[in-house]
Amino acid sequence: MYFELVSDLTDIEIIAVNLSIRQRGVLKARYGGGRWRKLKGVAFVRLASGRVRRAEVHWYEAHGVGRKRFKIKRFLD
Repeated sequence: MYFELVSDLTDIEIIAVNLSIRQRGVLKARYGGGRWRKLKGVAFVRLASGRVRRAEVHWYEAHGVGRKRFKIKRFLD
């Protein structure tokens, strides 16, 4: 599903850190090492259809690498 973030992420929470992340091997191979964290937050997103909705978004983040692999988990409106 294609989407883009329209607003800043709010209500950010850490879900998992380093060894407790299932995709850690894939992340290290594709983007490099670092202390990977899985996070979630709330933001307004623009869908491929052009519609803007409020959604819970999950992503991975590591120092020096940045935010990677955003995905929408559920819509909040």
